[in-house]
Amino acid sequence: MPALFIPPDHFRELHHDEIFPVSSRPLEVDLGCGEGTFLTGMAAQHPERDFLGVERMLGRVEKTVRKIDGLKLGNAKIMRLESAYTVAWLLPRGSVSRLHLLCPDPWPKKKHAARRLVNQAGFLDGLARILVPGGEFLLKTDDQAYFEDALLSFEARAHQFTRLDWPDDAFFYPVTDFERSWLHIGRAIHRARWRLAAR
Repeated sequence: MPALFIPPDHFRELHHDEIFPVSSRPLEVDLGCGEGTFLTGMAAQHPERDFLGVERMLGRVEKTVRKIDGLKLGNAKIMRLESAYTVAWLLPRGSVSRLHLLCPDPWPKKKHAARRLVNQAGFLDGLARILVPGGEFLLKTDDQAYFEDALLSFEARAHQFTRLDWPDDAFFYPVTDFERSWLHIGRAIHRARWRLAAR
C-alpha cells in the first residue's frame, strides 16, 4: 500500500475506504504533520488504528513517505494538501476519531490572526463535520495568543465541543520535531483537547 495518498478527486468529499481499505478501523489525522515524527510514532504504537498525515510542503511530504516506508507501516499515509481545505471539504463526514493539530503556524502578526485555523469558521464547521460523535480534537502550540484564540473559539461552540482534561500521563503521545525544538530553548507548550458532542 503506497505511503503517499493522492485523492482520486480533489473536488468532492472522499469515502473512507478510498483512504484506507478497512473503514471500520479508527482513523486519526495529523494536520500539518511536518516530517512525520508524530505520525509514524503513533502508527507504530497503534497498529490497530489508521493514521493520515496532511502536509503542504513537498520536502516534508517526501521525508514522511520515506519514514513510513522505512518502518513498513501499513496503517500510515500522507497526503499533500492544504489543511483548511482538507478539513472543510475533503475528508469524509463522521470518519475521524481524533484530529491532531500540533505546533501549527501561529500567524503571530495581529493583522494575520484571521488566518489561524482555530479562528476560521470553515475549519471549525469542518471539524464538527468530519469527527465521529465523541471524536476528539487535540491541540498543542507554543504560541500563547494562538492558544487563547483556540480557547475562545471552542468556548463559543460549547454546544458542540466539551473541553477534556489532558494530564501528562493520559496516553501515549510522541513529541513532534517542532515541539522538541521549542522545549529545547525553554518555551512553554500549551495544550488542550475537546470532544465532539453526540449528534
